[in-house]
Amino acid sequence: MNTKADAVRAGLSRGLIEIKASLSNPAELLSGYLLMPAIFITIVFLLGDGEGEAGATAGSFVMVGGITMLLVMLGTATVTQVLGSEREDGTLLRARCVPDGMVGYAVAKTAHLAGMAALCLALMIVPGLLLVDGFALRGAVEVFTLLWVCALSLLALAPIGAITGALMSNPRIAVSVSMMPGIALVLSSGVMIPLEIMPDWVQAAVKVFPVYWSGVGLQSALMPAEYAAAELGGAWQLTRAAGVLALWAVAGFAVAQRVLRRAARHTSGSRVQEAREKAMKRGY
Repeated sequence: MNTKADAVRAGLSRGLIEIKASLSNPAELLSGYLLMPAIFITIVFLLGDGEGEAGATAGSFVMVGGITMLLVMLGTATVTQVLGSEREDGTLLRARCVPDGMVGYAVAKTAHLAGMAALCLALMIVPGLLLVDGFALRGAVEVFTLLWVCALSLLALAPIGAITGALMSNPRIAVSVSMMPGIALVLSSGVMIPLEIMPDWVQAAVKVFPVYWSGVGLQSALMPAEYAAAELGGAWQLTRAAGVLALWAVAGFAVAQRVLRRAARHTSGSRVQEAREKAMKRGY
């Protein structure tokens, strides 16, 4: 009997169950799936159809910023919250005690994150395509670009959330710790505020991080082709974007694997009980 194959099948089944459970929970459906698309669509309507740089409308600029923010929140805050909470409630410990349980756990979390990301992105992108001028997928190449940018972005960002969730004992504080740098990077990476108004050192620094390159990829897929003239070199740097995102994904998973193994080794029944008692004292 192949226990790894069984673990993968069990993980996929569990991931689908978790997606269905989140969709049937009104609070999670609102906060996890509907809130951010509603916020950014509302912002677009409040801004109107003003035209910005290189023929791009303000609405298209805002929508690309919203999608980038969504990817950052899914990859960092969501992963941090899930991993931290499940380490605290003993889910990680139970998975470790089952043959190939960590394989099944990883598959389940990956399936859950992938399903959640697909639904959230659809709820953000489809209304934008229908309602926002200048926000469009112009052809098959742009559709393909959108798909690989979103996938690589999540692969680059998810290890950051996993490392934060594994290292910090309080999952609520861990979410805040992972969210704040992510929001700062979104605001300073040229997807919500033009990069040209930032200090030179900020313009150089943000290009080290995956958020900037996620924004470049999303802008190339969803904004008018003329907007490329505003980029460095007057063209989309998609090859470099793919390289930087892939590098962050590979390096991140290598580090996250070590950190998660260490966290699993240090998780015990007594530590889980201690964490539950602390959570009860905090009231959440």
